Amino acid sequence: MFDENASSRTPARPTAQRRGLERRKAILDAAEALLAERGYEAATLKATGERAGIPIASMYHYFADRYQVDAELLERHLAELDRLIGATLAQPAARTLREAVDIVIGLILDYLRRHRSCKELWFAGRHTTLDEMVRAFDEAQAERLWRHLVERRLVSADTPLLALLLAFEVGTRLFDIAFRRSPDGDDATIDEARRLVTAYLETYVSEAAR
Repeated sequence: MFDENASSRTPARPTAQRRGLERRKAILDAAEALLAERGYEAATLKATGERAGIPIASMYHYFADRYQVDAELLERHLAELDRLIGATLAQPAARTLREAVDIVIGLILDYLRRHRSCKELWFAGRHTTLDEMVRAFDEAQAERLWRHLVERRLVSADTPLLALLLAFEVGTRLFDIAFRRSPDGDDATIDEARRLVTAYLETYVSEAAR
């Protein structure tokens, strides 16, 4: 009368852990959409929960506050940008220091223009955690570019890492100005950033690269 094998054909219900991961992803995706469409101020924890279809009371089971959402979303962006920069520098595309600087600046600029949510978090200055994450990212990329330039003899072997750290610090500040002047990043300001950073680093160009 009853099919003893019916239960074996019924799809298993998602485990609590899987459901939790799915909900965390839904929250992050909802926050990213709100940041991209309406900006930082609109992406509150309540609005994010409504967008994700999750009651605000349940949101706190996954994130303590909106800053934790912001941090995890920014971490996701920075990981992807780190991968893109690494893959790009691994290719022997840059023959000069100027080309290497243009490649890195162009890649970061393009990413920020295509991912407004990343831009909203990168330059928000809303929380020390986000600022520290951007600073750590800049420091890691500065060291990566320093090694790239030295190994390919595009700068002298005794070029200090500090020079690249300062170049990234200046570049980030100028990017901040560019995106305050225009939602898509003011081209004139970006051009000045290229000139300033390139001119500074060219003082370390090796004789072989001149």
